[in-house]
Order: sequence, then C-alpha cells, then structure tokens
Amino acid sequence: MRIRKILTILTLVWAAAALPATAAEVTVFAAASLTDALQEIATAYESAAGDKVVFNFGASSTLARQIQEGAPADLFFSADEAKMDGLEKRGLVAKGTRQSLLSNTLVVVVPADSSLKIASPAELADSKVRALALAEPQSVPAGIYAKEWLQSQKLWSRVIDKVIPTENVRAALAAVESGNADAGIVYKTDAGISKKVKIAYEVSAAGAAGGPKISYPLAVIAESKRQEAARRLLAYLESPAALDVFRRYGFLVPAAAPGTP
Repeated sequence: MRIRKILTILTLVWAAAALPATAAEVTVFAAASLTDALQEIATAYESAAGDKVVFNFGASSTLARQIQEGAPADLFFSADEAKMDGLEKRGLVAKGTRQSLLSNTLVVVVPADSSLKIASPAELADSKVRALALAEPQSVPAGIYAKEWLQSQKLWSRVIDKVIPTENVRAALAAVESGNADAGIVYKTDAGISKKVKIAYEVSAAGAAGGPKISYPLAVIAESKRQEAARRLLAYLESPAALDVFRRYGFLVPAAAPGTP
C-alpha cells in the first residue's frame, strides 16, 4: 500500500513537471460507462497538472460519428475496439497512441425493490420479464455485447420482442431504475454506482459460458490541435494512479495494459 501511494505521488509530480507555461483545455470523448471514474481521475489530474479536462460522454457509436464529422475531440475513449477501428481506418487516430486499457463484465439488473429473481439466462425469456432494457444492440457497444451474449445462449430470438433499446448503457440503467423495464443488461461498473438497482445475474468473464470480450481502447485524435496536452493526459490515464481509480469502480485492467503494476 505504501509503494502504491508513492507511485501515485510520483505520477502527480511528473504530471506537474510536464506542464508547459500555458495550461491547455483537453476535450475527451468517452463512453458513458466511464463517466464516474473519469470525472474523479480528471479532478486529480487538473489539480496536479493544471490542464482543464472537458468531457463529452455518450454512446461510443455516437461519439465516433461526431469525430468523423469533425467534432473537436482531442482524445477518444471507446467502449469497444470496432469504433476505434473505424476511426483508425479513416486516419483519424494519431499513430502510436492507441492503447487497449480496460475491460468489463455484463450483469442483469432489476429494480432494487423488485422480487424478480434470475437464476439462469434462460429466465430472461420467461413471461415474468416483460421488458428488457439494453443499450441499442445494433450500434452501441454495451448493447452489441449484450446481444452477442444472448445469441451465445440461444436466447436472442426469444427476447427480442421485449427488448427496449436505449441511447446508451446509462439510459438502459435509468430505465430499470425508474421501473420502466423489469430488467436490463448493463456493465457491472454501471450497476455498482446505482442504489436503485441490484444485480440479479452476473455474466461470466470473456471466454467463459459465452461471456463477450469487452475492451476499452483510447487514443489521441490525429486532428487534435492540442496534441501535447492530449498525450500528457493519455499517459496519466495509463498510470498506476488512474488505474487504481478504474479498479475501484469495478473495471478490469488486463495485465498487459500500460502502467499495470
């Protein structure tokens, strides 16, 4: 624990030392599921480094489309590799900056006061689940992952008529919190920040029992006008201090991730 504290202090000192005479404003386009963790990390980073971090949170598909259309993003933090692949193929990712930093798992959530129990994936097809909230399964990573898992369980055709597609994973969470859906499939990290839902079923990690492989890549945008500032922030997001925050919010940090102790 003492070593980790020392590493955190050293990381903050490094960030401050790397700061140029004039502080910069860095705009980060990030998946909605990263909201709470990134806001906490940004507070520490701004205090130490002096740069200001501005966020645009949303569905990775929407954010990638905005970047393609010329939105002024400096960093992109996606909830899946496919959206980053699309930008890279268009030459919109700064070479040598792309990193796959985090992973996650899916869970089935129900309202906190619900008596509904989900003992197996097949029970999602039962009549007791009348409405199932998912992020848009055709385009939004959380919804794509959920659909992939349901297909692996041979359930997609049995639940599709009860699916409520939402703008992003936080909207799916909100649908369950409000009682507008009997259940929802979200990231475990989203369930962890809500007191209005409870986990009814946890999907196995990637590769086990059909659990999807979830990956969060980040990269500097090639057309960013704040390249140096964006690269400083990217380096901090890979640091032990930032990774500790991601872990505390429930994200998985692969052993191969930069900055992994």
